[in-house]
Amino acid sequence: MINFDAFVKYSKPGPRYTSYPTALEFSDEFNYDEYTKRLRNGDKNRPLSLYFHLPFCRSACYFCGCNVIYTSKSDKMGRYLDYVDKELDILSTVLDTNRKVTQMHFGGGTPTFYSASELNRLIESIKRHFKNWSDDAEISCEIDPRFLNEEQLDVLTSHGFNRVSFGVQDFDEKVQKEIHRIQPFDMTKNAVDMARAKGIISVNTDLIYGLPFQSLESFKNTLDLGLKLNPDRFAVFNYAHVPWIKKSMRKFDESTLPSPKVKLEILKYTMEFLTSNGYKMIGMDHYAKPEDELFHALRSGSLHRNFQGYTTKGGADLIGIGLTSIGEGEDYYAQNFKDMDGYEKAIDEGKLPNFKGVMLNEEDKLRKAVIMDLMANFALDIKAIETKFNIDFWEHFKNELNELEELKDFVEISPQKIKVNETGTLLIRNIAMCFDEYMIKFKGVKNSFSKTV
Repeated sequence: MINFDAFVKYSKPGPRYTSYPTALEFSDEFNYDEYTKRLRNGDKNRPLSLYFHLPFCRSACYFCGCNVIYTSKSDKMGRYLDYVDKELDILSTVLDTNRKVTQMHFGGGTPTFYSASELNRLIESIKRHFKNWSDDAEISCEIDPRFLNEEQLDVLTSHGFNRVSFGVQDFDEKVQKEIHRIQPFDMTKNAVDMARAKGIISVNTDLIYGLPFQSLESFKNTLDLGLKLNPDRFAVFNYAHVPWIKKSMRKFDESTLPSPKVKLEILKYTMEFLTSNGYKMIGMDHYAKPEDELFHALRSGSLHRNFQGYTTKGGADLIGIGLTSIGEGEDYYAQNFKDMDGYEKAIDEGKLPNFKGVMLNEEDKLRKAVIMDLMANFALDIKAIETKFNIDFWEHFKNELNELEELKDFVEISPQKIKVNETGTLLIRNIAMCFDEYMIKFKGVKNSFSKTV
């Protein structure tokens, strides 16, 4: 039996580790020349993963931490597609676009805020620039069920999209009203059924716990309804309350947010509920059916984590395209401008809209491997790390292992591996933080990351 009251002491600011180093380490010291040099000299045998950020939404969802632009002006959205097309033109002069594409994802914002014809225009532009697609490429799109029709799905499936992710968050009417996202269950069910009927082979459902007015009982009902959608994957995220970054979050009365104790109860129930209904926990906050490729990747130890979550497409260079998009190579992260003026100005000057990033030194690469293995597989093969990086793990991480002592009840450490136990999965971010050498400068800093619990 978990003592949730004792767990509260572990609730502290910490990264989600979609990258290492985290985005807070990005700077303009990683300049344009460094970025384009890496694109030009990239390993031709490494495949590509493409991420397109489509930032527009009709209105604000108050919980959202994404980079979005609220508009109802179609000309503004069309202008953005013009610039994405120009960005692709410039990109093709510095990147070998004949490299094989194994993954593509549309994120937002609300990608399906664009009409069917606009989506078709964008995809045709992409395929003019990238012609070498893997037969088993994962091609996915985030979808808001409030903005979806058959014509849009016809476009997506005709171009090979095979996965969609439906944003749900919560089905409770009071919660939906507070977060400014009214989305009845029947609307979501119709959208999922439509996607299935159009041939989408994999459906993901996104839920969030930690939102205003949520309780264990209310979230149980959301899970019951979510199960009726029969998704192939669930993503159940811990709400990141960062009002110092996102002004819309200031609309919440913080006294209505569930306590860390309640959030842990919700998380524990979610794990038990989904696993008892045929899903397998995949890394942090993801669940998949046993026949899903994420589950097979977990069993084989090939699961990979990046800005798009968990994927089986490791070993690819991630190319971020569009406003605020982030790319990832073997030894760098690169981010595009976050403001539209900066984004358009760079492209008008014939340059990629990259404005900051970070180069990874050898120590960064080592710690990235350690942290991402823990985050993805809840385990670390010590011998494999020693061999790959030519280190004595126990000597190199002597201080980190001492820090891990505070969490000794949640990990099993042997000469061969570090394995996180079932209870420890609730604190995986805390465990990974022990190996993050950048965290020392954030100690005592209140507004840095969202809470781990």
